[in-house]
Amino acid sequence: MSADQKLTSLVFVPFPIMSHLATAVKTAKLLADRDERLSITVLVMKLPIDTLISSYTKNSPDARVKVVQLPEDEPTFTKLMKSSKNFFFRYIESQKGTVRDAVAEIMKSSRSCRLAGFVIDMFCTTMIDVANELGVPTYMFFSSGSATLGLMFHLQSLRDDNNVDVMEYKNSDAAISIPTYVNPVPVAVWPSQVFEEDSGFLDFAKRFRETKGIIVNTFLEFETHQIRSLSDDKKIPPVYPVGPILQADENKIEQEKEKHAEIMRWLDKQPDSSVVFLCFGTHGCLEGDQVKEIAVALENSGHRFLWSLRKPPPKEKVEFPGEYENSEEVLPEGFLGRTTDMGKVIGWAPQMAVLSHPAVGGFVSHCGWNSVLESVWCGVPMAVWPLSAEQQANAFLLVKEFEMAVEIKMDYKKNANVIVGTETIEEAIRQLMDPENEIRVKVRALKEKSRMALMEGGSSYNYLKRFVENVVNNIS
Repeated sequence: MSADQKLTSLVFVPFPIMSHLATAVKTAKLLADRDERLSITVLVMKLPIDTLISSYTKNSPDARVKVVQLPEDEPTFTKLMKSSKNFFFRYIESQKGTVRDAVAEIMKSSRSCRLAGFVIDMFCTTMIDVANELGVPTYMFFSSGSATLGLMFHLQSLRDDNNVDVMEYKNSDAAISIPTYVNPVPVAVWPSQVFEEDSGFLDFAKRFRETKGIIVNTFLEFETHQIRSLSDDKKIPPVYPVGPILQADENKIEQEKEKHAEIMRWLDKQPDSSVVFLCFGTHGCLEGDQVKEIAVALENSGHRFLWSLRKPPPKEKVEFPGEYENSEEVLPEGFLGRTTDMGKVIGWAPQMAVLSHPAVGGFVSHCGWNSVLESVWCGVPMAVWPLSAEQQANAFLLVKEFEMAVEIKMDYKKNANVIVGTETIEEAIRQLMDPENEIRVKVRALKEKSRMALMEGGSSYNYLKRFVENVVNNIS
């Protein structure tokens, strides 16, 4: 780049929880590494309940990727938490002025940069208003898959273009055709937020259409039909599948060196593909009665296991799951003693490191999209047990559309007071760990394709180039 050429500046506004933030920062670095004209600032809204964010934002990953933590606004957060079920989204809305001021300061101090636009999280569409005030385009980073993006667009279109009251589908046994799926999609696997009166879930999708392009964390060889369906719809902004963009556990591993080393030592002693790994995500946990059913199923299955068991937060508090001081308090009596030679119960787990270990042969997962991509990248087949958000739709995609996962309970919803029985869990684990199960072949093939997509000339590599060209061409 010549000395007199200005840098092109993008401002990322991620949703302030670790799973969204980490992926956004990695995307920003991917863009900066790809084109020397780009300078990126990631604005981080700090939530009082998430202690991980502060440690993550201490070090910017690259000279041209700056991570800036915005002032914490605890009084507003506390007030909204008491008054609204969907206070996270209301809090984002309240931070528009803070973001506007931060961007103004960035541009004032960076005369060598020209602001090319915002890249917002799927749940930060209110920031489109700020970008419009500043006269710059908005792009979106969609942290789930193309199938779910299509589901949101279709339901929003039914509501707004066809006057369909989607609330009438609540508790229905119906299944409807969605362009990004081959099979009709049962209402039971739609995101529960669709039916929450004040969630504004479909309003997010309506505003997606105002953006100049949508980056999706997926890759063409994985969601081929889904991506082509979105690309064929002229009412949807251009879609750029640039994944898989995977989360790294480096910061947490650094904090938990001893735990990480202990887990790796245990895995090193196990035969290849012999261990089933159970992990329900950063925010995933199950109550005591369900934990006991899992424990009995694991013991009866006879398979080696590594189980990330998290403690639910107090019901009266808004907190993320924590660690048990003594996991025996929630497990069946004598379980740890009887399974000491076949399994290990842990708290936090370095998920990518575990899935990358040759001893791991199966993954019981909540089906968060990051976990889906990590499973594919590592070539480890999944048994699906979704808990919330869009995870049921992800589970449907893997089990019914792609036939590459085992079902435990595809339509499970965490707060529905349903207990999945021992027999169901045990049978799913046996299927998952069966070395002859054909899903292993499919996952192994995708493992190779996921790597090829990111290489020079690969599909995601090329889509990233197109996105950069779109950004440069849209500069006023």
